[in-house]
Amino acid sequence: MSTKVLLYEDNDLLKESIVSLVKLNEDMELLGAFGHANDVEEDVKAHMPDLILMDIEMPGRSGIEATKIVKQLYPSTLILILTVFDDSENILNAIKAGASGYLLKKFISTRLFSAVEELLEGGAPMSPTVAKLVIQSMQRTSQVVNYGLTEREKDVLLSLSKGNSFKLIAADCKISIDTVRTHIKHIYEKLQVHCQTEAVSKAINEGLV
Repeated sequence: MSTKVLLYEDNDLLKESIVSLVKLNEDMELLGAFGHANDVEEDVKAHMPDLILMDIEMPGRSGIEATKIVKQLYPSTLILILTVFDDSENILNAIKAGASGYLLKKFISTRLFSAVEELLEGGAPMSPTVAKLVIQSMQRTSQVVNYGLTEREKDVLLSLSKGNSFKLIAADCKISIDTVRTHIKHIYEKLQVHCQTEAVSKAINEGLV
């Protein structure tokens, strides 16, 4: 049985090139090729593809936004990002959105079919430079500074990040409001921040909660 494919690519020349390439593969059936992903919900519902080849930068909705939407609606749909971007922010955002693989466009002619095959076998194909960036990001994430926070302070910070009031934090952590205030004062000192917004922002951005 052939793999049913949808393509999203706003560059007409490249889109036609990928269309021609896919049509050469007897194991792939191209159901549609679109220049934007603004109607991705309707497209996917109408065609029910096994695989989506997704550009990142398109007019209107980005490929990353579209990927997130598709994965929420149809979790089993595989999405291979095809892009010129090899910066860590785009790569990690695409992966967080649910992309199954990430291939730089300069490798499409030589690696597209092997990447699709790897996807169908349960793998996560990535260009060498992309894989390197992901590994570097994981290494940075694994080196999160804990700022010497105690377990109780982490509990308070987590509750604080949920938008809870001091009263709710006290109830959540089963401590008094005065104790909450003391913990928060220590948290501010250790994180070197001056208010709740700064503390929560830093905690989320640095993976502390």
